[in-house]
Amino acid sequence: MESYEVVATFPTEIEAELALATLSAAGIESFLKFDDAGGMLIPLLQREGVRVLVDAARAAEAREVLSGRSEELPES
Repeated sequence: MESYEVVATFPTEIEAELALATLSAAGIESFLKFDDAGGMLIPLLQREGVRVLVDAARAAEAREVLSGRSEELPES
């Protein structure tokens, strides 16, 4: 059974989606977790934020990628 760990929390879904794209480009599968009651309770989303989760085994790597400290890819 896999366990997941929160690696970042963002105030909006758009910012969290950008983080997902960044992690995907680095080969790290990630998921969003948030609740806005189907768009009916936006203040709930603003209070709780949108969490980005990854496999716990890759959490440290994901944090590095999101902080911009990961190794740059060589240009081809």
